[in-house]
Amino acid sequence: MVKKYLAGAAPVITTAALATGLLAAMSFAADRSIALNKEIETLEPMKGIVFWPDQAKSQKDLQKSISLEFSYCLPCAVVKGKTDDKIDYDWSSFEKMLDDIASRGHQAIVRFRIEYPSATITNASGCTEKVKGATAVPNYIKANKSYTETYSEDPGGDGPTYYADWSNKELLWFYKQFYTDFAAKYDNDPRIAFVQAGFGHWGEYHIYGTKLNFGVNFATKDYQAEFLTHLDSLFKETPWSISIDAADNNYTPVAGNKTLLGLNFGLFDDSFMHKEHDISQGNGDNERNWRDLGTDRWKTAPGGGEVSYYTEKDQREFLNPAGLYGVTWEDAAAKYHMTYVIGNDAPEGSYATKERVYEASSYAGYKFEITGYAVNGISAAVRVKNIGIAPLYHNAYVTVNGVRSEKSLKGLLPGEEATFTVAGLKIGDSETPELTITGDKLLKDATIPYKANLDGSAAVIEGLLDEGGTTGIAGKYILNSGSIGNVRASKMTDLKGRNVPGKAAHGAYYPVTKR
Repeated sequence: MVKKYLAGAAPVITTAALATGLLAAMSFAADRSIALNKEIETLEPMKGIVFWPDQAKSQKDLQKSISLEFSYCLPCAVVKGKTDDKIDYDWSSFEKMLDDIASRGHQAIVRFRIEYPSATITNASGCTEKVKGATAVPNYIKANKSYTETYSEDPGGDGPTYYADWSNKELLWFYKQFYTDFAAKYDNDPRIAFVQAGFGHWGEYHIYGTKLNFGVNFATKDYQAEFLTHLDSLFKETPWSISIDAADNNYTPVAGNKTLLGLNFGLFDDSFMHKEHDISQGNGDNERNWRDLGTDRWKTAPGGGEVSYYTEKDQREFLNPAGLYGVTWEDAAAKYHMTYVIGNDAPEGSYATKERVYEASSYAGYKFEITGYAVNGISAAVRVKNIGIAPLYHNAYVTVNGVRSEKSLKGLLPGEEATFTVAGLKIGDSETPELTITGDKLLKDATIPYKANLDGSAAVIEGLLDEGGTTGIAGKYILNSGSIGNVRASKMTDLKGRNVPGKAAHGAYYPVTKR
């Protein structure tokens, strides 16, 4: 009888092998380090300075200096009505916006808002059009006789504003169901990098200048808690965030509530770097809000926001290398571990050159360096260090010759290193396998750039799979769900992260799927 060996497993007697009688020796490539030299020459996705689509479109010289665009969105613009217990949607306008942003090689940050002082809605049949300060509540809800909005003529000097009727049961049902449907459709969409959500003016958890009336012009604290908990159950691939103003106990139930603080929401700061942003600068309410919502929140959820509009100077000068109000963008970004910030008016100032915007964008968020790379005949081990100021909040994978690691780079903290094993490879003795970083939330053909300075002379890093047995049936070398060194084949994954029993076989891998 002929013995057939599974890599790392005990001998298995096979009658098929006995029938063929073909026994052949197999040789394996030795463990070796790989030389790799790269610099980061393009901006990493999903980080940096952010423009609105119109600004991004007009700034031809800055296209490669940004990777994100922000847009307010209207629930009423995509909702046609309701049939039985299902909302009727027309996502065409939203799709057009996402495609437009993606056409520039950028990804979207979206925030669906209800109230927006002074704003006038046009070209959206499901909305109240051409009325200053109209809400974005769908018309099918407004048509209900039990639905009554309130009005403020000039809250905080921002202009006329209508407020949704937060006592209306249909609106309360709709707001949760809308996000349920949105997440089901778009959570995995690579055109969307981040989602922001909330209540009040601009979805920023306040209605300054209007008397707060829970259950009338603002959602009750109980409903807010219910809504936030609901959101946390919906988004698995796209990080979601709320305003730092949610720390205000006058409006919200979040600060001090361990259950709500335990939700995995990120934060956005709509007046970043204003004159008294930090405690050391004066009032410091912004810094207190960041603190009260969790000083370590950035480790698992993104920090972002918008440079202040308190004065025209703030947006136009925040990229000044000398700083704004004594604080540079780099210092502020590092302190709050910022992944992105909206700086739409920066091009109206004198500092937003393509070099400076790229530099500022590059400084934000994550940044990867390959600090070790080794291969043998069937696997690769890649050591990665995050040299940025925040983690990557999306799944991305070390990819060798089109095969991904099982473990994701998501959550690798600044200064930390981790080793990623890639299995299911077939590497020649003198081959230098292609190393990329890929992910399903990246745009088509996009990868995450990295730096490396490896000459191939370093000791082989740990993480390679043990090639095990040295003999096998010629042309019949197989693996099943048995052991492969310290990694089980049943735990190997394909490019979409699904467990694929038996698909870690020597040379059996999935090519990178193009979107």
